[in-house]
This record gives sequence, structure tokens and C-alpha cells, in this order.
Amino acid sequence: MDRRKQYTRMVLKESLLELLKIKAIANITIKELCERADINRSTFYSHYSDQYELLTSIEDEVLDELQNTLQLYNHSDKNETFEMLQRIFEYMASKKDICQMLLSDYGGRNFQNRVMSITHQYIIQKWEDEQNILKSHSEYVTLFVLSGSIEVVKSWLSNGMEDSPEAMARWINDFTSNGLSCIPKNENSRLK
Repeated sequence: MDRRKQYTRMVLKESLLELLKIKAIANITIKELCERADINRSTFYSHYSDQYELLTSIEDEVLDELQNTLQLYNHSDKNETFEMLQRIFEYMASKKDICQMLLSDYGGRNFQNRVMSITHQYIIQKWEDEQNILKSHSEYVTLFVLSGSIEVVKSWLSNGMEDSPEAMARWINDFTSNGLSCIPKNENSRLK
């Protein structure tokens, strides 16, 4: 892809992310997207069919990174699971605005559903093997852990990432391995 096309796609992505800060994807028009990006409609349509395809291309970039990270680690090894989680939190911190928009209500639920689908396959086998959980129950456990983890990530991003990526990775890792027993009993035990 030549530089002009790369630039146009970058500007369109940035414009969509800016609009997603103030309105839902369903309420964003191609006209306002083109005005914000300072391009004409025909240029937009030479790259994307609509705003949803543009949003999907942004999601794809983030999800490709997530999937590449997940494939690098042995999920049966607690140390590797922690390292993987830390790397994912570091990536989210470096792409805070994008991740925050994709996980917001304005971005729709598609991204969250795609994250859950991708991570589900990596986690379910670990739970079945490690915890000796029946397959029928492992579906529920995986759904519980993934949904909770996504909500924790959303809160962490929207509250200014007060805790470090390492602390967040350790907390998620400890919680998925040990349940509620890993929660600190006093304020002096804050994540860091």
C-alpha cells in the first residue's frame, strides 16, 4: 500500500475514534466522518464500504496483536500466563485511547464479543486441565472470568490506569488461579 493510502486510512481511523468519544457508531455518518478527516466521500468509499467496516479494521489490528500475544505463551504455566497478561496490559496502556473507545458503549459490543471468542479458546483448555473442571462447567467459569476481566480492564482504562500493567496482570492471574482468597484484606495491600 502506498503512503497516500496509508495516510488516508490512518486519518479515517483517527477521525472515527474521535467521533466515538462523543457518539455511538450507529449515529456516525459517512458525511461527518469525511468532514472530520478532510477527505471526500469517494475517497472514503475507495477504502471502506461504511463506518462499520472501518471500525472492524481498527478492531482487527488490536485483535491481531492480542492473538499473536496469546500464541506466544504456554497457558498451562503460571509464570508464562502472568507474562502474557502483563504484555497484554502493557499493550493496552500503550493504546489506551483505542482500547478505551473499542470497549466503550459507543463502539458497540462487537469488539468485546470478539475478544471473548478469541480468549475463550486459550482459557478453556487450561481450566479443564488445571482445575479438573467438567467441560459443562468450564464454559460458565470461562465466561465469568472473561466478562469480569473485560470489566476490570474497562475500569482500569477509564480510571487513568492508576495501577501498573504488572500489578493488573498479577491480580488477574492470581484471581483466576486462586479466586477470592487472593483479594487483599486491607488498604495497605493496594495493587502496584
